[in-house]
Amino acid sequence: MADTLLDDVGDLLWEAADQIVLPLFRKLDEADVSEKAPGEVVTVADRRSEELISAGLRRLRPGSTVVGEEGVADDPGLLRHLRDSGDVWLVDPVDGTANFAAGRRPFALMVALLTDGRPAAGWILDPLAGTLAAAWGEDRTLLNGQPVEDAGAGPPVGELRGAAMTQFLPPETRDRVRAGGRRLGELLPGQHCAGREYLDILTGEQQFALFWRTLPWDHAPGALLVRAAGGVARRFDGTDYDPADDGRGLLVAASEQVWTEVRDALLTP
Repeated sequence: MADTLLDDVGDLLWEAADQIVLPLFRKLDEADVSEKAPGEVVTVADRRSEELISAGLRRLRPGSTVVGEEGVADDPGLLRHLRDSGDVWLVDPVDGTANFAAGRRPFALMVALLTDGRPAAGWILDPLAGTLAAAWGEDRTLLNGQPVEDAGAGPPVGELRGAAMTQFLPPETRDRVRAGGRRLGELLPGQHCAGREYLDILTGEQQFALFWRTLPWDHAPGALLVRAAGGVARRFDGTDYDPADDGRGLLVAASEQVWTEVRDALLTP
């Protein structure tokens, strides 16, 4: 059932991408884009994609609950379902909406399945790159159907490459991160698409990513995928990431060793 579900949800994400998201890329009218919160835009593609994906997920698991990014924007009370018993889906119908609305890449479609409040499966699709990552539990991660190799120890400190989303960090932490980045190797500013950051860790393009805001639909899929590939996704204090926890700060790394090295360089006074 797990293998079938991996394929079925992956097919559903491709369906949403092919039927809704890609046809609207660089073809949005002014009326197709609105502001749902200060500095945060939503497009007709987000809403239509979430409707299609949500309906498909309910068909795959009758009786399950869907908590989608746009649904929560309309009804924040939906977040209470993250600790429900049974199956709860988290949906990010277009991750990287600001990029998408501006006609830029990357953007992604993401889904996570929580069972009895715990992450059970995750999917990330970058339709322009043709990359689909999927994992059931934390046994293995598949990238376009092929198992992702465990990253192992990774490059030495001084040759690490990763992203730090510093915009929303507290000023003291931001200054520490920027200063510490010089000891690591290459510190990137981020791509405004959490899904792509996770995919780049899985493909080896980078070894870590640091976030401050940790909305569940942005990180539940990727955190599970990275863990299933032998990586680590933890809060700054070292506790494992929990999508139902509304805390701040998340450091994701391709291995335990990389996580410790990056934490020491960027977050330790």
